[in-house]
Amino acid sequence: MERKVKYNYEFKLRCIGEVLNKNRSKESVAVENGISPTNLGRWLNFYVKYGKQGLLSRKNQNYSSDFKLKVIRTIEEKSLSLGEACLFFNIPNDGVIINWQRKFKAQGSAGLQHKPKGRPKSMTYKRAKKKSTKPLTREEELLLENESLRMQVDYLKKLQALIQAEEAKQNKKHKPYMN
Repeated sequence: MERKVKYNYEFKLRCIGEVLNKNRSKESVAVENGISPTNLGRWLNFYVKYGKQGLLSRKNQNYSSDFKLKVIRTIEEKSLSLGEACLFFNIPNDGVIINWQRKFKAQGSAGLQHKPKGRPKSMTYKRAKKKSTKPLTREEELLLENESLRMQVDYLKKLQALIQAEEAKQNKKHKPYMN
């Protein structure tokens, strides 16, 4: 499978300029620049129909389900090829339309609905308790102090365990080998 390469706007414009202004063939410009003649032809068609805007990248564009349905129905009614439909509706890639057709065939118009991407949120976050302006009671103060002291003790225990493990590792390295 061939690696998909992204070409920047200036490169596309330069290649199209060579075809249109210097009267060179698409094939010769494509071979010279190491690109597919099909890609160059697509860029040329978009440039002729939409101008410089037709060459701009349209990454991750979301289309409405009504638009998708309109594209599919227009292709069927007017017997358009995928390339012609892309040009007519300013869709950068025919693979997008192929996916829409596949989903429409399998699920109907429900398959064309926008679905959020990514994993759904599964964790709920606890909201921080609002601090009241009332002063704490003596019992609440003692509970907070007790909790703080427990956390300090736990921290010191873990630190001590790490230090002992490190010392044990050092002692093991320095022990002479005996038979």
